[in-house]
Amino acid sequence: MIRKLTVIGLAIVCTLSMSIGASAADSKEKPQASTITWPEKQALPSFSKIKQLDVADIYDAPGDIKILMATLQGVVNRAEPRIYLLENKEEGKFTWLNDLNVTYKVRDDYWQIVRTYKKEINGMIIYDPNVPDSVNVATTLAGLKGAVVASPELAKKLQAEPYSLKVLDDLQGKFKDRLDAYTWQYENLWSQTTHRMLVGLSPDTSIRLPDNQGDLFKVIAQDTTQERDGKNRKVYDLDLSASLGKSDVYLRFDDAFAQDGWGTAVHEVTIKADGNTIAKFIPGTPEEKPFLYDAQSSQVSEGNGGHRFADNNRYFIYKFTPPAGAKQLTASVDMWNQYKVSAGNEQPVSSEQKEPYGYLRDYAVANKAMVFWLDSNVPEQKALFEKILSDVKPGTPYLGWFSNDVDGEFSGVEITSNHGVYVLAADWFSNLTVFSGTKANAFKEKAAQAPKLENKIYVTYTFSEGDNFQYNQHKMRILWDDPSRGKVPLNWTSSPLLYDGAPAMLNYFRETATDNDLLIAGPSGAGYFYPNAWPAESFTAFLKQSYSYMEKTGMTIPYVLNRVNSENVPLSDAHAAAYIKEYKPQGLFLSWEDRHGVEIVGGKLPVSTIHGISTVQDGQKILADAKAKWDGKSPLFVSLGLLAWSLTPSDIAELQASLGPEYAAVRADQYFSLIRSANGLPAK
Repeated sequence: MIRKLTVIGLAIVCTLSMSIGASAADSKEKPQASTITWPEKQALPSFSKIKQLDVADIYDAPGDIKILMATLQGVVNRAEPRIYLLENKEEGKFTWLNDLNVTYKVRDDYWQIVRTYKKEINGMIIYDPNVPDSVNVATTLAGLKGAVVASPELAKKLQAEPYSLKVLDDLQGKFKDRLDAYTWQYENLWSQTTHRMLVGLSPDTSIRLPDNQGDLFKVIAQDTTQERDGKNRKVYDLDLSASLGKSDVYLRFDDAFAQDGWGTAVHEVTIKADGNTIAKFIPGTPEEKPFLYDAQSSQVSEGNGGHRFADNNRYFIYKFTPPAGAKQLTASVDMWNQYKVSAGNEQPVSSEQKEPYGYLRDYAVANKAMVFWLDSNVPEQKALFEKILSDVKPGTPYLGWFSNDVDGEFSGVEITSNHGVYVLAADWFSNLTVFSGTKANAFKEKAAQAPKLENKIYVTYTFSEGDNFQYNQHKMRILWDDPSRGKVPLNWTSSPLLYDGAPAMLNYFRETATDNDLLIAGPSGAGYFYPNAWPAESFTAFLKQSYSYMEKTGMTIPYVLNRVNSENVPLSDAHAAAYIKEYKPQGLFLSWEDRHGVEIVGGKLPVSTIHGISTVQDGQKILADAKAKWDGKSPLFVSLGLLAWSLTPSDIAELQASLGPEYAAVRADQYFSLIRSANGLPAK
């Protein structure tokens, strides 16, 4: 986020055009203009003011077009934000564009934009489709050389008239695998890139699946009890005979209750055709591989003897080929939790089909950042990752995300924190080179007076995902536009770094908030990190710089995640003392647990553990249990964390309306004010 300074003085404004290093002198490509400014004490760079925009709709474009346009956008917007890409329609294709209130023209053909700006690019970098990670190396080279990234097929078109682009680098056949690609990049390009930010992006993503995929399957077994603790584990015998008649049969596993994250867990699968075993395996073993048609985003765990699971909207599909003429096909599946099993004989489109994508690549190119994708759970890749992290100063941001889903997040954030680097989840943020060209409006947070302290159950509701830039852009905007927002006090975790990266979004949320909406800092302040994992020698200085963003945005109450070895842990005494000294908060929220409670740390700081919920029923049960254990002789404080992917303001309005008068919903600032009053602490 912020570099630790050893010399105090006026911030020196650095333009990124100064950070290319030796390659600029050696390169024959023409130097390119940059109006990006990045003062030393500023977390993220600022782009010049937007005047007007050429807009390209690439939502349905092939992946190689998306990366071509994103890298073009990065080169062009480096000098002045002029290209805007319609890459997502989750919150509405034009929602944020219209909120920018600038002149724009939607071009009928994205190739028209390429023709318009072709003179501003020096050429192209061709990636190797056989080594997906070459896409990231190509992106890094594009930033350094002022080029676009092209597939071999697009390169032919771009070399011809009217584009006439020359090939600056062709990466086909250059690398044998991921580690080879990033090792070469580190040895040859790292010294030329900016060291003030790191960018972690998957080189590709699953192609968009047809909306009617589910119609190819018929549900044959489904949990109806919303089981979460494996009590329904047994071997289920399923008849797949109705799916015979074509060469293959597909068996799909989903989460029956996608909103709460306790989907199908499968330990063993046995398939028999006319009584003869044709497949038998445990997930994660070599025996599974021939039958796993589409793993999608499912995961394998070593627990319970090994199992594959798919939570929320994830799934996995097995493919079996019965002998010709088979009359009966059965599956015996050892599974548990919220299973949903379906079968069919029509081949579905597989998410294993991958393609490149754009999104954050414009920002990486414009800022001449090195782009990589290293798995912290693979020793050789982890070693290179840590080598890169050790080369940057404490307070450096890592933008993007990690591989291997939850395991990748926990281990990735812990490793970055160990090196004094914080994470800004932004791999699906679109047009950051445009939004960084807006300015934050002056704003004064509306103070909310706490109600008179009574013997009530005080409940505060907090939406999750505030560490996540793309959540601010996409899902949070959808939740924010819910017509029930404002009916119940809600805390909205958000990133204070919107102040630099997307001031227009910060302006929108601050200026349209009701008196019942409070923006607070997502984990664990201005950036996602684990406090106990952060080096002690730089932690206090980092918090001090981080707090300046919390203060500027009004997000002065932090929600802290603190993990060691993937387990939530309390704040150490030293780290708690640093929060007290540098953040001076009314209180802070801690972790995401299956329990709630309030502790006064160091006799000064109220720390409230967040009890996570994903359904209205979860909240009702937790609050009913709290009431049953409450003596009614003193106030009780309960903090509920709302899973943003499954709950909405309308859901919380329903939850609150179902409660009795002994429950009082309050904003976080009121909540901590009441806790301080109840514990005889001075007001803040």
